[in-house]
Amino acid sequence: MMRADDLVIFDADAVRAKLDYPNCIRVVREAMAALSAGTTRQLLRTMIGMGPGRTFAQMPGALGDDDMFGAKMISVFADPASPGRRRHRGVVVMFEPEQGRPVCIADAEEITLIRTAAASAVATDAMARPDAKTLLILGTGGQARTHLLALPLVRAFERVLIWGRDTGKAEHLAREFNATLPVEVATEVEAAAREADVICTLTGAVQPVLLGDWVKPGTHINIVGSSFAGPVEVDTALVARSRYIADSRASALEAAAEFLIARDSGAIEDAHLAGEIGEVVLGRIPGRTSPDEVTAYKSLGHAVQDLAAAAFLYRSSLTR
Repeated sequence: MMRADDLVIFDADAVRAKLDYPNCIRVVREAMAALSAGTTRQLLRTMIGMGPGRTFAQMPGALGDDDMFGAKMISVFADPASPGRRRHRGVVVMFEPEQGRPVCIADAEEITLIRTAAASAVATDAMARPDAKTLLILGTGGQARTHLLALPLVRAFERVLIWGRDTGKAEHLAREFNATLPVEVATEVEAAAREADVICTLTGAVQPVLLGDWVKPGTHINIVGSSFAGPVEVDTALVARSRYIADSRASALEAAAEFLIARDSGAIEDAHLAGEIGEVVLGRIPGRTSPDEVTAYKSLGHAVQDLAAAAFLYRSSLTR
């Protein structure tokens, strides 16, 4: 029998306050390595369409046979207040491994924002050039904010460029961070991309906003905005040109839209997917093979990332 006081609940404010970026980067790095090593398990994301712009998604997984397990359940609905954007509302439910009791419920939207940026930081740390100095953020929503908090923890950026379709939103975001980062607004995405060493695509774009011809040798790109087959943020030329590494091979071959489009056009084959970020973390494959290589990390988001973040929150609450 479950009682209300058996559950530790983290609402959005509690997640934001207690899921700090250094620890989230650490647990996401560990989770992705464990996924590639086969010690964690997850099912592919399942989605139920609820009408235009409305989806119910479930992401179950286990951190290990003797570790916590659970699922993220979210609604992905179009945001009427921001056309083109989608809100991810829901919960991460965690179970303890000894008796199988549910012990924790955490706000999924806030966990998703933070752990996705942490995953990009893990990939940037593993794949970007050590001397990367200029960061370009494409997008002005919640993911842009969390990436601006996470990525400077793994590289010492001397310039941070922010671009969005709405220049006013880009300017507002720049003002929000100008006390802590060397931020400036980019008015032209092509010119900004040609200057960047690390680029994060964090948009709701349906067609590419970043082209391979714009990217200079040695650049690292985190492709984050599209998480299912259909909408794309980068073009086929960029996919074909890059050393392309995903968070999960199985998921990428099913849902990485830009990869599937490039493959179906004949520009690449499945073997172009060089591996998983967990394999890079484990030292099984290199993140990059030369200083001039263009590298790309495809972030689809996975249950083990959400579970690792929620498990950290729960265990931290016990120590407190």
